Amino acid sequence: MARLPESDLTHPDVAALIARIKEERGGKLLNLYRMLLHSPPVADGWRGLMTAIRQQTTLSGRMRELVILHVAVLNDAEYEFRAHVPFALEEGITLLQINALKAGACEGLSAAERDVLAYAAAMTKDLRVPDSTFDAMRKQLDPREIVELTALIAAYNMVSRFLEALQIDHD
Repeated sequence: MARLPESDLTHPDVAALIARIKEERGGKLLNLYRMLLHSPPVADGWRGLMTAIRQQTTLSGRMRELVILHVAVLNDAEYEFRAHVPFALEEGITLLQINALKAGACEGLSAAERDVLAYAAAMTKDLRVPDSTFDAMRKQLDPREIVELTALIAAYNMVSRFLEALQIDHD
């Protein structure tokens, strides 16, 4: 059960923002946003950042979803993991690969994908990425993709921490 009550979704200051969130999120207002709406400026900034991270980068959808699932597992963020399984399946990640990720394995993934997940793990667990890990990942991506990947990992660590600190219930 969430640690805070749901925000007041009837307040006139949030009506336009709720409409924008629903438009960008397939008509849904996830519990995550219901909590964020306690602070409309934070909710709107979050919406903008996450829209850019998920919908406006050049990273492949497959790579994006592998990284999100991996960060969720590393942070023990079940809401985040469960929320992204359908997106991962849409991006061609198999249930076998998803289950392997959940178990902390990288079975069935390419060398490039494993290098990217090692980078995500270093950023998530240790903060500082060893040169060898960065160099292996750098061989897989161009500078724009590296910036986008790094922002993706940082953003989904933020999501995990927000969800888990406030114990937000899965939708």
